[in-house]
Amino acid sequence: MPLLVCAFRGSPASPRDVAARVGAAWGEAPCPVLVVDRHGALVRLNRAARSLLPQAADGDRLDGVAPSWLSDAHRHVVEGTPGATPGPLTGVIDERVFEAHPSPSTDGGVVWWLVDDTDRRRAERALHSAQERAGVLAEASSRLLSTLNVPRCMEEVAAMAAEHLAEAAVLVAPPHRRRHTLTYARRGGPVSQVTRMIDPFGVHGLSEALQGFPPVPARWIDPHDIPDWLLPDGFTEPPGSVIIAPLPGHGVSAGALVLLRAGTERSFSDGEEAFARLFAARAGAALSAARLYTEQAAITATLMRELLPPTLERVHGVEYAAGYRPAKDHERVGGDFYDFHPGAGPDQETVVVLGDVAGKGLDAAVLTGKIRNTLHALLPLAADHQRVLTLLNGALLTSHHARFATLVLASVSRRDGRVRARLTSAGHLPPLIVRANGEVEQVPTRGTLVGALPAVSAHTVETTLAPGETCLLYTDGITEARGGPLGDEFFGEARLRRALAECAGMPAEAVVERVQMLAAQWLGGGRHDDMAVLAISAPRNGPPSVADGEGRPSRIRRSSR
Repeated sequence: MPLLVCAFRGSPASPRDVAARVGAAWGEAPCPVLVVDRHGALVRLNRAARSLLPQAADGDRLDGVAPSWLSDAHRHVVEGTPGATPGPLTGVIDERVFEAHPSPSTDGGVVWWLVDDTDRRRAERALHSAQERAGVLAEASSRLLSTLNVPRCMEEVAAMAAEHLAEAAVLVAPPHRRRHTLTYARRGGPVSQVTRMIDPFGVHGLSEALQGFPPVPARWIDPHDIPDWLLPDGFTEPPGSVIIAPLPGHGVSAGALVLLRAGTERSFSDGEEAFARLFAARAGAALSAARLYTEQAAITATLMRELLPPTLERVHGVEYAAGYRPAKDHERVGGDFYDFHPGAGPDQETVVVLGDVAGKGLDAAVLTGKIRNTLHALLPLAADHQRVLTLLNGALLTSHHARFATLVLASVSRRDGRVRARLTSAGHLPPLIVRANGEVEQVPTRGTLVGALPAVSAHTVETTLAPGETCLLYTDGITEARGGPLGDEFFGEARLRRALAECAGMPAEAVVERVQMLAAQWLGGGRHDDMAVLAISAPRNGPPSVADGEGRPSRIRRSSR
């Protein structure tokens, strides 16, 4: 029975006095009006009331011709029942909702004014339903677009559909190698996901939805034809109503959403079917975005593997270590780079390169990738550094890049118990060598940068490393790291030399970590350029050093190329 709300009390008057006072307007009132005496007998009805209660006549008892809610309300008003508070009484007459407003008189009679409230309530329900659906769509956009993980997004779609649209939901993903991923959700139950071979043509409308065709009307789908594989665990009742909505994607279908209600539940209305299509459109867009992101991430990872610096290790009795820090912490590549090409055997040289491309970020990283690939192709010519640099310079000049680069080439081998290195600088900072006694030497190699001038010149220097000695290659991001007490002073080569002097006898990896740590401490939280460091060390378990005639190790030999 509808909720009854008590009406306001009017000014005291007898029923007949009220009727006389209203006059002709009383009978022409647009709403039904009933004058009822204190004993519950109808005194008068206007035209609208007779139309509403055609069986009623003057003198009839109210409880014989009107619904019980109205006769009970009259009795409460006449008797002054405690708790009868002012406000409209509400009830149903002939499938329409009315608010009953009483005007009591001094002798206990009441004039009842009945106001039809059906359309307003329907409008309110429609507005409330539209607001709820708009909230569901807003929540769907927020929840579904907050994850770019495809399986997680599929689970969210199925869970929300089961929560807001149906008793259970199944998301059928497009086929992959003839298998479909199925995501099951039941209201109040867990979400599960399986991959299996299915026959979508066995479900009317499913194959069309997976191909992106418009949805089949729910009335065309026979719930009894739904196969068991399409029912979630715990869905024990036979399905009584089914909606199959396509999930539109970016040019291709993102799958299909199947909504299920048991036979004991009410069937889907036309409005619910239309809302399901709106929800499916949001879900399809979110799934397409997640799949697109996944594909692009896979492509980026594949391409990034060619741009990321390699892992260095000990090869043929020589230790190698390197470290790289891009200008922006969220980036993985930049303008500084290093590469490593181990010799095929102990008698062949290992080629190491460290360089710096003008610029930062991905654009510079693309050129570093080209330089690394070109140098890899030129490895058979690595015995002649000058020729390698000349060919690299020509390759850069004929490319569409308007950038140049500096680099250091190093060919390293261990022969006769010694670590020998041939070093050539192409416009780059000369390498530093830390001897076993803590002395730091600069390798006097020099040359012109590559990718800027028609010709490139270079000066190669040969050197020997004794056990515990290290040759350090580095970029200007180290020496030009701006920081210190005032935040505006370069780290500088002098500090780098002092740091290396403290690294005498350390393995290559420890030297790299020490240099990177000191540069980072110097920077603090300030901005910086790309920073790359590469160390070549002769292990301590290597052969003893060979001193020159003056009793001091002399292992640098100059040669012009």
